[in-house]
Amino acid sequence: MMKRLLVVLMAVLAPLISANAQEAVMVVEAHSGKVLIGKNSTVKRPVASLTKVATAVLVVDWAEAAGVDLATREVVVPNSVAGLGGSNPMRLVPGDRLTALDALFSAMLGSDNAAAQTLAHDVGIEFLRREGRQGDPVAAFVAQMNHLAEALTMRKTHFVNPHGLEAQGSVGLSTAADIAKLSIYAMRRPGVTFVTRQSSRQVKVRGAAGERAFTVKNTNELVSEHIIGVKTGTTAGAGECLAISSEREPMVRAKADGSKGVTPRRLIVVLLNTQDRFGRAKGLVQQGWGLYDGWVAHGAPVNDREREILTVPDPRG
Repeated sequence: MMKRLLVVLMAVLAPLISANAQEAVMVVEAHSGKVLIGKNSTVKRPVASLTKVATAVLVVDWAEAAGVDLATREVVVPNSVAGLGGSNPMRLVPGDRLTALDALFSAMLGSDNAAAQTLAHDVGIEFLRREGRQGDPVAAFVAQMNHLAEALTMRKTHFVNPHGLEAQGSVGLSTAADIAKLSIYAMRRPGVTFVTRQSSRQVKVRGAAGERAFTVKNTNELVSEHIIGVKTGTTAGAGECLAISSEREPMVRAKADGSKGVTPRRLIVVLLNTQDRFGRAKGLVQQGWGLYDGWVAHGAPVNDREREILTVPDPRG
């Protein structure tokens, strides 16, 4: 009886296990929303440090709404970074001080878990203060990350922390399609693109031994004039992950009335649980633009909007 039950259970779980073991791909042109390539794009799985895209977006949106200059706002590394694990390129320890902008650079370029936790703690305090309540600032921040995901219609996404590390019984999940939505919105925010398009950035930290400088290098090897983001990620559970944004010059066309119409062009590529993520992304950028050009040349037809177009609302609006 037990053996039969095990066989039935494995038959039910096998498709899910197989799907999660496979690469997930989503390629979409951001301004039209045209989905160009999709593979396992709605399968829920860990997304590692792609989580930090939501952290960056939330910090930038909060700063803009609150009129806060991230370049001058000083944040203090909280006690919760102790024992956090993973990437900490600046070797941040509780009590260290740095600007919110430098923390954002380290979190997004260097995939710095301690910097992401620090930003979440600092902004989370402001969220709690606004709501007039006590509590865990990081938990308050993560709750807002999930509100952001809901506002962006990322229906298969649930964040559990601001950095993407996996812990037993606590793993954030998303999909390639949902991360594409997040990336499209992130690349609409100049405060985010200003950070993610840098190949490196010098940051400063003030600690017990005085000030120290550190050059944070972008883990996204593809960043260039035309690749302006977005984020890398790797954990044992998520595998190699990457989200990139490829820019083209806007398309200019003459209208019937003699005026000119300008169409922006931006390609978002998301890879989850892949191998050779940078090589794969290069190939998908080339393939994606080719498919987009062919679609436009045929008049940009849309037969099934729900399946063919990825719609990303503006939660600010």
